[in-house]
Amino acid sequence: MGTFKIEGGHQLKGSIQPQGAKNEALQILCAVLLTPDKVTISNIPDIVDVNKLIMLLGNLGVKIQKNGPGSYTFQSDDINLNYLESEQFKEEGRGLRGSIMIVGPLLARFGKGYIPKPGGDKIGRRRLDTHFEGFIKLGAKFRYNREDYFYGVEAKKLQGTYMLLDEASVTGTANIVMAAVLAEGTTTIYNAACEPYLQQLCKMLNRMGAKIRGVGSNLLRIEGVDELGGTEHRMLPDMIEIGSWIGLAAMTRSELTIKNVSWDDLGQIPDVFRKLGITVERKGDDIYVPKHADGYEIQNYIDGSILTIADAPWPGFTPDLLSIILVVATQARGSVLVHQKMFESRLFFVDKLIDMGAKIILCDPHRASVIGHDFKSQLKATTMVSPDIRAGISLLIAALSAKGTSTIHNIEQIDRGYENIDERLRAIGAKIVRL
Repeated sequence: MGTFKIEGGHQLKGSIQPQGAKNEALQILCAVLLTPDKVTISNIPDIVDVNKLIMLLGNLGVKIQKNGPGSYTFQSDDINLNYLESEQFKEEGRGLRGSIMIVGPLLARFGKGYIPKPGGDKIGRRRLDTHFEGFIKLGAKFRYNREDYFYGVEAKKLQGTYMLLDEASVTGTANIVMAAVLAEGTTTIYNAACEPYLQQLCKMLNRMGAKIRGVGSNLLRIEGVDELGGTEHRMLPDMIEIGSWIGLAAMTRSELTIKNVSWDDLGQIPDVFRKLGITVERKGDDIYVPKHADGYEIQNYIDGSILTIADAPWPGFTPDLLSIILVVATQARGSVLVHQKMFESRLFFVDKLIDMGAKIILCDPHRASVIGHDFKSQLKATTMVSPDIRAGISLLIAALSAKGTSTIHNIEQIDRGYENIDERLRAIGAKIVRL
């Protein structure tokens, strides 16, 4: 189990470049299975979860060529479907939640797709019903081996249909879209997710020859085609990392520039940080966060009541940044209620912040009330364990702002989502060592 030692209380300065988007990568990489032609993808983040998926694709028979940092060419012209029923696949697929998205492309192109029950973050139940109900509506037969926790869908040829999704699942929508592009006839998906990363997938598929209309809305119409061709695709910067760096700058009262953020794809993220009193300036396609020497003050609602920040499907505020918001609020002037609606157990890391001196009341598994210190009292260094990716980066930000030297164990969780994070933080002045 890896460990970070962090000497907190230092101001940072400089610029930082966000990595490619992890959540986009997991969708885009699975889409290479839809064509026998070459697909070149750039700005791929060099992180554990993405590298696991690339390895899984290679074991499935995809030819992989590394062109340079973050750039790969994939060719799926000789797929080994027997791998799907091997013990090796059951082990490798189980270790990565994003592996669920190989099912749609395999089902569409080869008539069958299998997956072991995926693992991933321990943030409560994350059901797969939306994925498989979509496949069943397209005409696939579903089977589940309870002894091996192994899912399967099979179909000679998928048939287009209308479906109303029971939740606007991003991965569920992506999986169904990738299955529907090669189905016969027209598929209509209502209550589809419309996150920028899902839009990126649809745009890439259209360049490959798919016919998807309504991209960016929650109503997608997909006219099936017989085959798809190759393409080139560049991934967006990771909006979760961008939000993390905004929070880091505020908590350490540092002057930071976040480079090439693709402002038009950030949605509510800048405005939510502004509600906490943080100055977020647009300079071209960069974000500039000045040094908050006098701190930052949480806005109340116009009637004077306490602000609530809650997550919601896009274009609502992303759940992946609520833990950052919670940490940043611990040093604000004022109070805020953080309401995690979309996942269970994601607020259970607040006990570690309380140990560091934060004033937080965990109301229930989904809500936490934060009373800010206004920097009158620094958080205190401690030893802690990272429970998942998003809590891990939040605890790291807390440690960088704290008085003294903190230790964070199980940093493999952070590495799953953030590329070379210790090196990049040291480049802007952070005192962090990997053990």
